[in-house]
Amino acid sequence: MSTDRMTPTSAFEDDTYWEHTHPRRGFFTDTSICIGCKACEVACKEWNRNPADSDYEILGSSYDNTGGLGADTWRHVAFIEQSQERVEQARESGRALVNLGMPRVGPPAASSAPSSGGCACGPAAGDDVAATASQGGACGSGGCACGSAPAPDDAAGPGCACSSQSTPGVTAPVGCGSGGGCGGGAAASSSSGAPGTAAEDSPVLDTPDFRWLMSSDVCKHCTHAGCLDVCPTGALFRTEFGTVVVQEDICNGCGTCVAGCPFGVIERRNDGLVEPKTQRGAPPMPDTVKVPQDGIAQKCTLCYDRMKNDQTPACAQACPTTSIKYGERESMLETAQHRVTQLHEQGKTEARLYGANPKDGVGGTGSIFLLLDEPEVYGLPPDPRVPTADLPRMYKRAGAAVLGMLALGVAAFTAGDRS
Repeated sequence: MSTDRMTPTSAFEDDTYWEHTHPRRGFFTDTSICIGCKACEVACKEWNRNPADSDYEILGSSYDNTGGLGADTWRHVAFIEQSQERVEQARESGRALVNLGMPRVGPPAASSAPSSGGCACGPAAGDDVAATASQGGACGSGGCACGSAPAPDDAAGPGCACSSQSTPGVTAPVGCGSGGGCGGGAAASSSSGAPGTAAEDSPVLDTPDFRWLMSSDVCKHCTHAGCLDVCPTGALFRTEFGTVVVQEDICNGCGTCVAGCPFGVIERRNDGLVEPKTQRGAPPMPDTVKVPQDGIAQKCTLCYDRMKNDQTPACAQACPTTSIKYGERESMLETAQHRVTQLHEQGKTEARLYGANPKDGVGGTGSIFLLLDEPEVYGLPPDPRVPTADLPRMYKRAGAAVLGMLALGVAAFTAGDRS
């Protein structure tokens, strides 16, 4: 996958009028290793003293109980169940992204992309696999067997690339074992009937029939933040770390920022009272002492108070799998690109980055996500665009319309005088 489009823009300071020497900081959320434990969601609520926004009952549409981001939920873990058919569709769409290439003159060149079965027989594969492909021709559609040569012992079935033996330096995904198949160890053992297979010795990542996509969503802290652009009171500001934070004592609850966010992240709080952060560790305060915040817009601050003390945000600190990583934004981007390359080498061609492109409609985001399907599957807009991006064009057209009306008025008066 080409990464030149994903290099962070050097004009971030000019684009955002950011006059600080601190490096921009942000998140990298790797959904491929998220287990849906909601530790991040709980830690966020605990640290920021956000009130409960549900009755702790599972929703009818998911194993979730909060439903989405809001004024009281600044981190939200979604549970998305997918069939094997949808998994294959996701991998096909991922291959289409990988194989876009550059425009050229002449007939199309032979593709070195993984086959429809998920076998990495292109440049990412090892020398032995490449040699086998050269003997037998192109990759077949049924798995990792290239040409007439037999597949290696750990070759997987359709949709898997358990190539740890054939590709030096590449670790096979969890669930790849001698039974064969990515997450198919259980299926292999049940079909062969042989005891002591990989299904008993190692955890299985995916079942043969479906998989879970766990996604921990959060505010994107956009380069061109729509909420920041449209706020009429200056309640939203960009911190010295490049994040966007709401000043609750200045916000008047007008809700303009709610309409200005292309991700639907920011909302107004409507359930009243929260405990002040100065009361950490103390017994719960009575309602008469709590701080009223009814109608105030709220969202993730990326734990600005912790960042000022050189601490890791609560969600990243609590994540048991390091699915949520925190650091300098450019470092997070490099980590994300490396992770996508690693997953592609393992045959998971559906892996892609979201928010890493500085040329998108929000100039890239401070929170970068690794997704395993289309953004719409995760409830994210495929092409987010800050609403103020069209203002210059709108002003030009409005000015042209005014000038046209003035010209028509002058022409009408001139013609009337002559008659």
